[in-house]
Amino acid sequence: MPTILPVLQRRPEFAGILKDQETFGTGRNNRDSADQLNNWFDTLMLQAGLEMPPSTVLFGCMVSAITVGGLVFVIQENFLSTALAALIGFLAPIVAVMAARSRRQTAIMKQLPSMLEELARAAKTGRSVEHSLALVAADTPAPLGTELKLVSRRLQMGVPLRDALEDLPERTGLMTLNLLNTTLSVQQQTGGDLVTVLNRLSQTVRDRLLFLGRLRAATAASRATAILMIVLPLAVLAFFTFRDPNYLNSLLSSSWGRNATILGIVLEVIGAIWVLRILKDSQQT
Repeated sequence: MPTILPVLQRRPEFAGILKDQETFGTGRNNRDSADQLNNWFDTLMLQAGLEMPPSTVLFGCMVSAITVGGLVFVIQENFLSTALAALIGFLAPIVAVMAARSRRQTAIMKQLPSMLEELARAAKTGRSVEHSLALVAADTPAPLGTELKLVSRRLQMGVPLRDALEDLPERTGLMTLNLLNTTLSVQQQTGGDLVTVLNRLSQTVRDRLLFLGRLRAATAASRATAILMIVLPLAVLAFFTFRDPNYLNSLLSSSWGRNATILGIVLEVIGAIWVLRILKDSQQT
């Protein structure tokens, strides 16, 4: 019979030994724009899997902004170009974190089918789900192995399986892991042939990866064009600004120049948000 672990009770007197998780947002879905931005940044840091607090990344953004902006100011001695360069320097570390999150999610998706097959083989020997997860977590390399080890430690502490797996999709940013969460939770409650279900789930994930690969290949030109449309106006503005330090001053000195610039910035932001949302929805994993 599988061993039933007792559920540990909370002991507030020992709460002081735990390290508080550094966050900026409240974690609630409210309409406060600042809180939504903070929640997005907290989620980005969590899903990127970087072993550093969010404040360190923000400090890096400030250092990068001061360095790039100061370098441009020394070269051109123009406040508008300095502000533009400082903005680019501030966003550079955040873009790097987003790239790290994308690489981590891709690595987890590639590991997932093999992990499901290994979990099915472990369950086929008659082991419990908790024991099978512990074995698979020990054999799976990072980054997926890191998340599975966290789930395994929670199970060893007596946390129910459903609660131990609950935040796995949020921690990784992969909605595909909802299938694993639902499969194991339903099987524990109702029973059934877990091995067959896991093998079918593994094949489903492989088919999904194959479909996403074909989709990316078919839409590569469209995605490149969309990204070029976002980057090209900024590149043109940066080129003329760094080529002529007084370019922005001359442009903004007239009313039509200011109005055209403001209109262009607003349309650029709207178009960038629209295009990025379409790209995100088409690559949802």
